[in-house]
Amino acid sequence: MDSKQYGLMGGLLALGLVVAAVILGSAIRDFRISDRFVEVKGLAEREVPADLAIWPINYQIAANSLDDLRDRMEAADESVVAFLKLRGFEDAEISRNPPRITDQWMHSYGDQRPANRFMAERGLTLKSDKVEATRGALQDASELVGQGVVLSPNWGQAAQFLFTGLNDIKPEMIAEATADARRAANRFAADSDAAIGPIRSARQGFFSIDERDPSTPEIKVIRVVTTIEYVLE
Repeated sequence: MDSKQYGLMGGLLALGLVVAAVILGSAIRDFRISDRFVEVKGLAEREVPADLAIWPINYQIAANSLDDLRDRMEAADESVVAFLKLRGFEDAEISRNPPRITDQWMHSYGDQRPANRFMAERGLTLKSDKVEATRGALQDASELVGQGVVLSPNWGQAAQFLFTGLNDIKPEMIAEATADARRAANRFAADSDAAIGPIRSARQGFFSIDERDPSTPEIKVIRVVTTIEYVLE
């Protein structure tokens, strides 16, 4: 191999080393930039009214014969249905649940036997989008007691007020949480003498729906938190 060939090979080797150094330097710079990031959380929160009420109206009935028990259940059902219809509810919003009947004499004898042999736990369920009317009916439920309907001890606590329109507001709330995270990242960048670059990663938390407070179960608070990592430039 003559001197010209050695010179050509040396020049190509030098050029290759220069190109490799440029590529390596760019990679190191990109690595250092991507290694600088900030993780922030964004919160979106809304108060919304419940749009569905579910109220199980459970009561107890005692009798000495099954025929008498059936007649008393029918009378109690009529009282509850009339109570609800008087407040604007319709038949389609009221469903009857099967009773649970207990023979109280099965495991008792003599003087230990209660006066009434049979006990029935019976209930109707109100499912309605008339949330305010349901709240009013709950407040007036003591009228049923005056009509001889023996409500179960937790009759008021069993009522549920739900919000079913979450899917309609999800996109807006995610956008709000993302904007809140961006504001937090900008504040951090300003304090660090840096600038916010592209999103490095993002994680969306679960939506939570809670009562605003125990006295207003029909008002719901919806929250979502997003966690976003921004590259710092």
